[in-house]
Amino acid sequence: MKNIFKTFLGLAIAITTLSSCERDTTLLNNDEKHPSSLTSGVLLSMGQYQEFYYIDNPSVNFNNYRFFTQQWSETTYTDEMNYNLITRAQPRGHFQRMYVYSLNNFVKAQEALLKETNDPVIASNKWATNEISQIFVWENVVDTWGDVPYTDALKASSDGFAPKYDDARAIYNDLVKRIDFAITKINTSAKGYEVNDIAFKGDMTKWKKLANSIKLRLALNLSDVDPAKAKQLAEEAIASGVMTATADSYTFVYDGVTFTNPLFDNLVASNRDDFVPSDVLINMMNTKVDPRRDVWFTKKDGKFIGGIYGSPTGNPYANYSHVADSFKKSTTASNLLSYSEVLFMKAEAAARGFNVGGTDETFYNAAVTESMTEYGLTSESASAYLAANPYNANNWKKSIGEEAWVAMYNRAFAAWNFVRRLDTPSLINPPNSNVAGVPVRMIYSDQEYTLNRANVTAAAAKIGGDAVTTKLFWDKN
Repeated sequence: MKNIFKTFLGLAIAITTLSSCERDTTLLNNDEKHPSSLTSGVLLSMGQYQEFYYIDNPSVNFNNYRFFTQQWSETTYTDEMNYNLITRAQPRGHFQRMYVYSLNNFVKAQEALLKETNDPVIASNKWATNEISQIFVWENVVDTWGDVPYTDALKASSDGFAPKYDDARAIYNDLVKRIDFAITKINTSAKGYEVNDIAFKGDMTKWKKLANSIKLRLALNLSDVDPAKAKQLAEEAIASGVMTATADSYTFVYDGVTFTNPLFDNLVASNRDDFVPSDVLINMMNTKVDPRRDVWFTKKDGKFIGGIYGSPTGNPYANYSHVADSFKKSTTASNLLSYSEVLFMKAEAAARGFNVGGTDETFYNAAVTESMTEYGLTSESASAYLAANPYNANNWKKSIGEEAWVAMYNRAFAAWNFVRRLDTPSLINPPNSNVAGVPVRMIYSDQEYTLNRANVTAAAAKIGGDAVTTKLFWDKN
């Protein structure tokens, strides 16, 4: 029995699932390119796939997270690491993928769910699954751009509809309310979407942990603008239950046939010998004698050598360490919110004085150990590393910020949140940069200035200018 997924053009992709051990000749009468309706489960799968694939995607046509965090460098084409976001229209690509191909499908899934027959408990779990999936993408969107279309977004409309932009802080407040309500709808003793849920296969205990982990991420982002609210939300999230094991991580394992990992598609299938780990990352790991280097990178002449970040002319690909093959397999999972990230967030919360059930040093040590062991290293290796690189409570932002940035290698959006929130490591704008500083937000899509000019122009003015150096409302220090 095999799932066959097809991609459709239009307001959202449509993936039709044919699941049969015998050929059904009535299917020959169906117009597969224009299905009359899709189940809520198929719509969920569509939105999840787009979310995982494109947030994790290293393509220069979609997002620039790995260069915003300076964890990768380029050796031939250097536009992206010098923050040229115009030529490849990356803001447009990511904006469309998140709104049209992911969020829209989750909204349609909720609409379809209302028309389906389900046990009330299962229906409630399915509703919560769609809602939490949508909230996860909204957090990515608002923490990428700041003020964005939210209240008016995704509404059925006539031609010429121009959605207004909502205040990012107001969106945060609403997302927290939505998370809390979604959690009340979850019954962990029952399943949700057992087939179409490509992340957790209907395991509602894991969906509840994900919801609380998203809430913890939002809470920490509020720390510098509303410490009391941040403390309240973080403590609520941890008390309700965040991720507690590697298996809780929000991941999608590609099958390597129908679905293939985006690094495989962009580095192997496309035969692109250009992307390499940066000297910014590898130099720090070399200084700390980090054992993860042996798992994450290849060696050049017996050494780990990172590509020069921001080099204007490019340098031969063969001169540097490369991304390890384990990351480039067609079946390698995309991991968008990991247990190791949650442990680092708990360490940060404890360092900020929040009551999270442990000390900052204890959670820091656990986070580093988890980062090591999830990649197959031993706990003994982690202990030796921690003994050589102990936690510094007097400079906790540096300790947690640097280690979280390293641990979130190849999870660049998560790394970007830590960098912006803790201002560590201190990244330097390359000499040939196209912008005034290392990006702390994405500029708005160029198509918005064509199709929604009045609203995007007003939004740009409100936030202080549509520049990559304009800080989000929560990024105060």
